[in-house]
Amino acid sequence: GYRSGGTLTDESTGSSVSLVNDASYALSVDIGLDWRTQAQLFYSHQKTALSTQSFAPSLNNEGLTIDYYHVGGTYYFEKVGKGGYMVGGLGATHMSPSRGDLNSETYLSLNIGMGFMLPLGKHVGLRLEVRGYGTLINNDSALFCSDNVGCVARISGDALYQGEALAGLSIRF
Repeated sequence: GYRSGGTLTDESTGSSVSLVNDASYALSVDIGLDWRTQAQLFYSHQKTALSTQSFAPSLNNEGLTIDYYHVGGTYYFEKVGKGGYMVGGLGATHMSPSRGDLNSETYLSLNIGMGFMLPLGKHVGLRLEVRGYGTLINNDSALFCSDNVGCVARISGDALYQGEALAGLSIRF
């Protein structure tokens, strides 16, 4: 996949702090409930970076891993495993800086999206999907702090939004 978006405001300078657009991957386990709906356990992972002109040069493009852990479901317009569908979930976003001396952060999040399943055989299909993510962030928060270096950023804002396009194989058994 490929994930993009994500901008916050640096509270001290008023400048934008952006997440670098980059590749992602995801894994979902779907459990059929009836001929149109499935329960879903969903995980998505991206290695990105925080980027802004207001950070010191040593902190600009600071590596960051973002993981989404969601429980939700899919609703197929025709039947499970064929055609268009809607997807959504609720869970947590875990953000972990690449520097080991900084604390990770976990926030409540949700996703919603649409996709299309093209059957390639009885038990295999090509899945194309787009999802939007919303992560609730405490307004006026400090991010990625440690006792040794303080906090990487003090941000203002209520949410972080990202979009993701995914393509993959679906295997049914």
